[in-house]
Amino acid sequence: MYKKQMIFQKVICYVMLVASALVFVYSLGLSTDLYDALNSTMMDPSDYDMTDVQGSRIYYDIQPFNKALTMVSIGLIIANLILFITCTHSRRKYYIGNFFSIGLSTVCNVGASVWAISNLMAYKQTYLQIDFEALKAHADLWKTLYTDSTFWFDISFFVFGLLLLTTVLLLVNLALKVIMMKEERRLIGSRKDVVGR
Repeated sequence: MYKKQMIFQKVICYVMLVASALVFVYSLGLSTDLYDALNSTMMDPSDYDMTDVQGSRIYYDIQPFNKALTMVSIGLIIANLILFITCTHSRRKYYIGNFFSIGLSTVCNVGASVWAISNLMAYKQTYLQIDFEALKAHADLWKTLYTDSTFWFDISFFVFGLLLLTTVLLLVNLALKVIMMKEERRLIGSRKDVVGR
């Protein structure tokens, strides 16, 4: 059982790192389609209301959040790297550092997911208020990208869902580890009793 649990904890820690890296990649791609479709509609970038397409200012409005998301994703990578620094992926017994790193990872992952998804859904609603007929006419005239897809908003459920699922599995692993450590202490205690006789 110990061998399976050790493999499980190693896999979970690596998947956690991959999930936080995926958040980083997602943050880099979030504004790509918005830029390609909406940037050319701005007649005066210093005045976001001067546009050929009503609602296209979302590209500029989302930038502070997008930058913050990129910084948060870097923070997630660092927080989840601490799992490796404390050897949470390979340790037979967990010590205070392991409990701390798992707690930090959990708080960061859950907090970032709630913050990001709530903001992304608010921006999605703003995005859906764009005058897509005017955007289509603009795209046809200037040969620019036309999209009314909410793909980059919707895929956030997969990206942050994976992060949250991995966090739950990390906590399951912690519970298994605590149970096995208690069992190991009980067995060592009973062995000492037998030897003492």
